Amino acid sequence: MWPRWLALGLLGLPLTIGIVGVLALATPGPASISALPWMLLVFPVWIGVMVLPFVFSSGRLAWVWLCLATATSLGLLYGLKALGWLEVAA
Repeated sequence: MWPRWLALGLLGLPLTIGIVGVLALATPGPASISALPWMLLVFPVWIGVMVLPFVFSSGRLAWVWLCLATATSLGLLYGLKALGWLEVAA
C-alpha cells in the first residue's frame, strides 16, 4: 500500500500539471480569459489522478505507469512549446 501512496504523492501533482498544461496551452484565445477555468479544472483532474495508483494490482505497476504518464505529459508540454506549436499568448 505504501508504494502506491508514495507514487501518488510524488507523481500525482506533476502529472496533473502536465495534463492541464497541455490542454490549456492548446486552447485558442488569450490566456487572460481562459486561465481561471483551467486553474479550476486542476482540482478535479488531480482527484482523478489520485485514483490511478489504486487501480493497479501492485505498487510497482503504479510507479511504472505514473512515471510513464508523467514523463509523457511533461515531455509533450515542453516539446510542443520548444517546437513553437504551443505558446502563451499575452
